[in-house]
Amino acid sequence: MQSTELKDFVVDKIDDLKAKDVFVLDVSEQSQITDFMVVCTGTSKTHVRAIAENMVVESKTAGTQPLGVEGRESSEWVLVDLGGVILHVMQEQTRELYELEKLWSEHDA
Repeated sequence: MQSTELKDFVVDKIDDLKAKDVFVLDVSEQSQITDFMVVCTGTSKTHVRAIAENMVVESKTAGTQPLGVEGRESSEWVLVDLGGVILHVMQEQTRELYELEKLWSEHDA
């Protein structure tokens, strides 16, 4: 899957599980490891874990093997690395603390 197609796939699949505040960052000019970062919020540890696990299952079904999954244990912030797209699923407090969107937007300036 091309990165843009993969990004659309990720956004569609996390929307299926009611991820909140989905934000897509094009980091292709700043990063050599990925083209897009998708950041979303889960309402609880269980919701965060479910969104991430569903993404792993759906990507494998579509023929894209995740390169890695980090943070499943705490489920405050789970990262799913799909190569051209990295998905960050976070609880609200964690997302507010790290402000990834702001960090990467400032990096661009």
